[in-house]
Amino acid sequence: MRLPILAAIMLAAMATGAFAADSDTITIGMTTSQTGPLNVDSLGLQQGANMWRDDVNAAGGIAVGDKHYQVRFVTYDDQSQGSRVQQLYTRLVVQDKAQFLFGPYSSGLTATAAVISEQYGALMLTAGGAEPKTYELGNKYLYQVITPAGGYLKGAVEALQAHNPHAKVALVYSDDPFSKAVLAATSEQAKKAGLEIVMNESYAPSTTDFGPVINKIISSGADSFMGGGHYSDGATLARQLYEQKANLKWISILVAPGDDKFATLGPAALGVTTGSQWEPSESYKPEFGPTGPEFVKRYRAKFKSDPDYHAASGYAGGLILQHAIEQAGSIDQAKVAAALDAMDVMTFFGRVKFATDPQHHGLQVAHEMVLAQWLMNDGKLTRQVVWPKDAASAALLYPIPAH
Repeated sequence: MRLPILAAIMLAAMATGAFAADSDTITIGMTTSQTGPLNVDSLGLQQGANMWRDDVNAAGGIAVGDKHYQVRFVTYDDQSQGSRVQQLYTRLVVQDKAQFLFGPYSSGLTATAAVISEQYGALMLTAGGAEPKTYELGNKYLYQVITPAGGYLKGAVEALQAHNPHAKVALVYSDDPFSKAVLAATSEQAKKAGLEIVMNESYAPSTTDFGPVINKIISSGADSFMGGGHYSDGATLARQLYEQKANLKWISILVAPGDDKFATLGPAALGVTTGSQWEPSESYKPEFGPTGPEFVKRYRAKFKSDPDYHAASGYAGGLILQHAIEQAGSIDQAKVAAALDAMDVMTFFGRVKFATDPQHHGLQVAHEMVLAQWLMNDGKLTRQVVWPKDAASAALLYPIPAH
């Protein structure tokens, strides 16, 4: 039985109160979608952050001069609901005395949390909110670790143009802030690339029967598809496109194909592409923190599964905050903010640099995404980087085989 929210908050406060007052502990507050439709993607983000915390503490803590701080998380379940995010982030700052914040998963919830972080002047690193609008409102305390939404399907457009410059594209996507921001950018990118957009339509995030939408896609004459939203709707959409024999030559779906569970779709997953913030096959040379192979090895040992880009971004968010604190030589908010503003670094997750002009402060300006595709390898479905070519771990499959 789930505890009522007030009881849950009281228990969390009792469990963390001693740490909040401990001068040798840094308290970081966040909410995660332990329940609700954003649960799958939020779980990966949380596991990545948890692993960073455990790694830091096992190594003796965050070094600030001659002192080392242990890291303590205070976490609540936002149930994928914006109303709870507002309430709980206020609680994290005012009562739990969190010195720093990590953002929730999804652009919509991040926007809500940002209102609170700005109201109280609490630094918040966001590894799960990509819509750029939140970072274009003059916020001073918000820092985005991941590539903004406009970059999610940029590689898909480039790769499709290279293989079929006359492709007819259906854009169909969830009616939520993140997905709409991605597809608005994708639409402009596709037009500039000379691709023909034959359908541009959104659907309710709660949609489970895509039959009518798929009929429209088929009737439009589209040979290519780009869209989706988050895991549940994206996976369902891929499966139903296959079952209804849409026979598209190209399919790019947001978020869902980046999760290993997508392979359970079997033949419906073959050839599906997705923009990815990070893939295990990437081999950046980090200036600090683990290498990609080290991160993957430790994650597998800890969670008995492969990390997706949500997990990697969760870890990277912690790593960036740690580096800023150590560079600042202080846990003072203003000094840590100055270190974040000056940062231009390479991690296992890729390059990280933040915009510092007032109109875009905190927007990620350096991290680059790759395009991944589900391919058969020795009789097994695997996700491989296929674009850009200099980062590819396998050749792109085009067209998707008809069935």
